[in-house]
Amino acid sequence: MNKNILVINGNPKSESFCKVLASHYIKSSEQGNDVRLISINSLEFDPNLNFGYSGEYALEADLIYFQQSVAWAEHVVFIFPVWWGGMPAKLKGLIDRIFLPDFAFKYKSNNPMPEKLLKNKSADIILTMDAIPFYHRWIQGDPVYRQLKRSTLRFCGFNKVSATYIGSIINSSEKQRDNWVKQVARLAKKV
Repeated sequence: MNKNILVINGNPKSESFCKVLASHYIKSSEQGNDVRLISINSLEFDPNLNFGYSGEYALEADLIYFQQSVAWAEHVVFIFPVWWGGMPAKLKGLIDRIFLPDFAFKYKSNNPMPEKLLKNKSADIILTMDAIPFYHRWIQGDPVYRQLKRSTLRFCGFNKVSATYIGSIINSSEKQRDNWVKQVARLAKKV
């Protein structure tokens, strides 16, 4: 079945292993699907919510396109490095600026639980790291996946969110990187 797939390269560096993984994910999933790539390193926007969610913010052109792409997508793929147990600041700022009330969720009077406006979407989260995945998941408690899955995507209506852990990048061989590329390609073919 044809799907709309949005692949987000969340590494702010222009050249990275995340870029390689995003490229292979796209190549493996584009047959029979419509696929878009957004690389945050090329986006220009203010990542700060200077007035929280109580202020009105005009979205920059890149953010309008990103928001339209999220609305268009049935499946969203986040590929980014884990830095200090979390996502890169620019990616976090992008999420803060895009997943807004009346787009991603909506509160109704006298109800503390929001209406989820991004229903029937799924996501893959592909995390690269210099730590070993076991340490990140079981010693550190998997903070970035828990935050993105539970506090953002599920909160807004995504119904299926999975994670793939890739590391340790810093000490990896070319053969190991090739294996990770193949792993991501297999993941893309399952969509």
